[in-house]
Amino acid sequence: MIYDKRKCRKGFTLIELMVVLFIIGILSAIAIPYMRGRTDASKWSEGKAMAGTIRTAIRTLHAELGKGYDYSTVTTLTQLGFAAHDLDGRYFKDGDFDFSITDSDPLEYIITITAHAATSPEAPINPTSMTLDQDGTFN
Repeated sequence: MIYDKRKCRKGFTLIELMVVLFIIGILSAIAIPYMRGRTDASKWSEGKAMAGTIRTAIRTLHAELGKGYDYSTVTTLTQLGFAAHDLDGRYFKDGDFDFSITDSDPLEYIITITAHAATSPEAPINPTSMTLDQDGTFN
């Protein structure tokens, strides 16, 4: 039997390796922007959860004080029963939340969340702020 070098070759050619790298590059170019968008969305879930906590505190205060109370005087988180740093998380801090109660019958309010890179370097980039209204709608 004659030994033939051509039949004993095993492995991948340079062209095959380059094709595989090309395909991986295309998939990476598509996946990386998508993953960055998902990262911001997951960071915003922390802010939304905290806004929900503020919403519950506003509704509890309204249940305790009733419709006749002047809610325009309620302007700080402390008046809602939060202590300093109660709403500090990884991406959002107490100062990132603002709210205003505009009417008590029916109860109307807006909670604004603003992502500040100065207070939290890991804060989400896009969007820079969101609002939550009395209907539970985030904008």
